[in-house]
Amino acid sequence: MDALISFLVDFVTDSFAGLQQLLFEQVVQPLVVLLGQANLLELAYEGTGWLVVGLLQIAVMVVVIGPMQRLWPVTPVPDRQAVRVDVLYTLIHRLGLFKLAMFFTFEAAFEQGWGLLRSQGLPTWHLDAFWPGVSDQPLVSFVVYLVVLDFVHYGLHRAQHQSNRWWALHALHHSQQQMTMWSDNRNHVLDDVLTSLILATVAALIGVGPGQFVALVAIGQLSENFQHANVRIWFGQVGERLWISPRFHRRHHSIGIGHESEVAGKKVLGGCNFGVLLPWWDMLFGTADFQVRYDPTGVRDQVEQGRNYGHGFWAQQWQGVLRLMGRA
Repeated sequence: MDALISFLVDFVTDSFAGLQQLLFEQVVQPLVVLLGQANLLELAYEGTGWLVVGLLQIAVMVVVIGPMQRLWPVTPVPDRQAVRVDVLYTLIHRLGLFKLAMFFTFEAAFEQGWGLLRSQGLPTWHLDAFWPGVSDQPLVSFVVYLVVLDFVHYGLHRAQHQSNRWWALHALHHSQQQMTMWSDNRNHVLDDVLTSLILATVAALIGVGPGQFVALVAIGQLSENFQHANVRIWFGQVGERLWISPRFHRRHHSIGIGHESEVAGKKVLGGCNFGVLLPWWDMLFGTADFQVRYDPTGVRDQVEQGRNYGHGFWAQQWQGVLRLMGRA
């Protein structure tokens, strides 16, 4: 069994490296040189890896998840323009444009700060080395890091729903009333920057390797695409408690339910089903809702007060800034 797992890991790793090298040599490297940025070739090669991941994710979405949405839809999707905006968000992220923007803004400062801390004696440690033999088992090590980072992501997600300031940004994600597989990346840029920096910091602190981090992000993103899909699918009584399904996550997006809790007869920020990949944290902290229901999605003030969340990319980003400043 160990030999089979090792073979599969090596096969996937080698295949990915081959695709990355091919795309880099045939497309990315000539383009970078043409633009006079040959000094960035090493970074361009790393970025090519993220581009390969994004292209593979989009292929799976179109070939696998798309047909599911057509076969088992929860609701019709009359407003195709709203979905096209979500497609734009997805392409910005999966084709590396967000990563590129992060590099030229925050990531360089992040790397410099991290290097400074290392030079001041910040210890290097690896979480998977705390258990004998785990670091020598790539699959087990991967699972350990996946569980830990998912717990951190659960905490971040709850914070997005319990802080008025953070919710002002995160509400954009919930404002989609026609959820599809493209809705996962429908986020305010400032929201994405903040969560990305925190998760990258935690990953670096616990010793996640660059290759592991790419794989963790890739699997997580693809799972979240499926969770947001317009599909009437759940995993059964047992499966629902092992991995988050579209049914479980749709409950989180349900109007007046997923992002609100009732306290003393009043609706306040809160909600249920904050898990990103694993429902375990919701079960542990009492925020899980396993009702097999498929309610309308969106934000309650859209329906009751007609609040404007914007109809295009730039309008949605600007409305988020106005909400953050308390002016919308």
